[in-house]
Amino acid sequence: YCLSGHPTLPCNVLKFKSTTIMLDCGLDMTSALNFLPLPLVHSPRLAKLPGWVSKDGNTFLEKELKECAGRVFVDSLPEFCLPERELLDLSTIDVILISNYHCMMALPYITEHTGFTGTVYATEPTLQIGRLLMEELVNFIERVPKAQSATCWKNKEIQRLLPAPLKDTVEVSTWKSCYTMQEVNSALSKVQLVGYSQKIELFGAVQITPLSSGYSLGSSNWIIQSHYEKVSYVSGSSLLTTHPQPMDQSSLKNSDVLILTGLTQIPTANPDGMLGEFCSNLAMTVRTGGNVLVPCYSSGVIYDLLECLYQFIDSASLTTIPFYFISPVANSSLEFSQIFAEWLCHNKQSKVYLPEPPFPHAELIQTNKLKHYPSVHGDFSNDFKQPCVVFTGHPSLRFGDVVHFMELWGKSSINTIIFTEPDFSYLEALAPYQPLAMKCVYCPIDTRLNFIQVSKLLKEVQPLHVVCPEQYVRPPPAQSHRSDLMLDCQPPTMPYRRCSVLSLPFRRRYERIELLPELADSLVPSEIKPGISVATVTAVLHTKDNKHVLRPTLKLAPAPPPSKKRKRVLEEPPEHRAPKPLLSGAVPIEQFLATLQKHGITEVKVEDTPDGHILHLQDEDTLIQLEEDSTHIICDNNEILRATLRDLVLRFLQKF
Repeated sequence: YCLSGHPTLPCNVLKFKSTTIMLDCGLDMTSALNFLPLPLVHSPRLAKLPGWVSKDGNTFLEKELKECAGRVFVDSLPEFCLPERELLDLSTIDVILISNYHCMMALPYITEHTGFTGTVYATEPTLQIGRLLMEELVNFIERVPKAQSATCWKNKEIQRLLPAPLKDTVEVSTWKSCYTMQEVNSALSKVQLVGYSQKIELFGAVQITPLSSGYSLGSSNWIIQSHYEKVSYVSGSSLLTTHPQPMDQSSLKNSDVLILTGLTQIPTANPDGMLGEFCSNLAMTVRTGGNVLVPCYSSGVIYDLLECLYQFIDSASLTTIPFYFISPVANSSLEFSQIFAEWLCHNKQSKVYLPEPPFPHAELIQTNKLKHYPSVHGDFSNDFKQPCVVFTGHPSLRFGDVVHFMELWGKSSINTIIFTEPDFSYLEALAPYQPLAMKCVYCPIDTRLNFIQVSKLLKEVQPLHVVCPEQYVRPPPAQSHRSDLMLDCQPPTMPYRRCSVLSLPFRRRYERIELLPELADSLVPSEIKPGISVATVTAVLHTKDNKHVLRPTLKLAPAPPPSKKRKRVLEEPPEHRAPKPLLSGAVPIEQFLATLQKHGITEVKVEDTPDGHILHLQDEDTLIQLEEDSTHIICDNNEILRATLRDLVLRFLQKF
């Protein structure tokens, strides 16, 4: 079941062997681009924006919708597009598997408001950094309260009349405002921590295992398998050498089905080239006395950006320029990255034993080149020196401290904003700040798998079937001629979209059953062909927690003598008769007739049927039906004759 239409923020549900497993719960924040930014400090520019008036002069929405640079924005707290909640009953979900911290942002909506009572599995860095990102989001939204929330524009009849892009936004009924910190804590209390390659049993039916996916600290791919079937879930993986542990590819082999999602959003951009461009644009701006603004998440690519700058500062003689990292969770994020040593790549792990901090940003902080602050208020305003480089959130430019810097620096053409996060269209992000004088540079850094790497990976692990979002089976709309920017594999992939339900193409054929030793001991194999022996088993099948065991049948105990006292009536165990022998072979018709003659039965009429023969014993008024796999003797009220005929038939069959 696909609950999210965004291929890099997936939310899927897999029903497999009586378990219901949710794979990720990504929150699509691109809906926030339709809202006005939330300024930390009162912004006269935003306050003066005119309300929207419809073509026929109707002003009923002017409080909810504001016009800015030819675009219409909703003046309300931003809302996010949730995973689909009507497709199936989410309270039936047994477990949620999280692949990385960007794909868990919708967790509180699922665990707190759907009756979910299961467990969430994630690695420790995913949980801790995911907590930071959620805390940061709640903080960004809650510190700029809005008096009213806009709801009228969402009415289907009204939405049709609005200008694009509001007119074309889909699923607006599912959009919800941000959760609270209380909901975050409650949701995260349901998380159980797991390590790479750890095997976790679910109800005895299925075993799940997280594998390193190489994309971010603690990011995982998941294997979901029973004794005879295997499903792999590959989401947000990377083969590039960055700070996390490398991707584990070999464990994905022999999959019946591979669910593939979270590929790179910028297939044409090379991350190394983008890093180089980032550094050179930054240096160029700072040398001319301008400031650089980098809208980013508080964890992930920022570690690589700081490392790249660390190597670049001295050669570009930028040693006097201050770097500021502003986020409510800046301090925790920088510290966490240093303590999750076992989740880092090998050369960063080895530094821990020297002992040296694995990331160079520790040294940038010690030498005062990098300073971090919870927000622009307080200490930051005292220490603030220009020209400088500021890393801050949110990449959508709709909330967070970045809004303040956009208002502060946007009017001057010596400043530059550099976009490194690929999640939001930079033109859309800048729309409410137009007209804008500051320079804008787009250097998206996305280390996830591109289509060339994916085809190579699929050739190596060779899954029988590949399931993926429909966006991957055709070239991107903007480059429809690029047939290399799509998945092309054999057999063809099974594409899905939001709200689609697919039957996965594997048949469950076998189930594993255990024989208890004393039962195995009692079996008597008899050879029916050279090299092939057969034994019959009579046993009680005992099933508990999806584990099946064959146990010997109970011997009947002698009945106790009746006692005077009234006892509770015990349920009688079922009676076990000795099993009848199994029969094999065929009854040869000529010899059988000869045998009947010896026993004085002479008047026999033989009739051929498609399945065998019918013998009509005319004097005895009896029928014998001989078929390939059964024999029926039909005679009226003559038990002695029936038994005689049965014994004659049995002479020709083998028993075991």
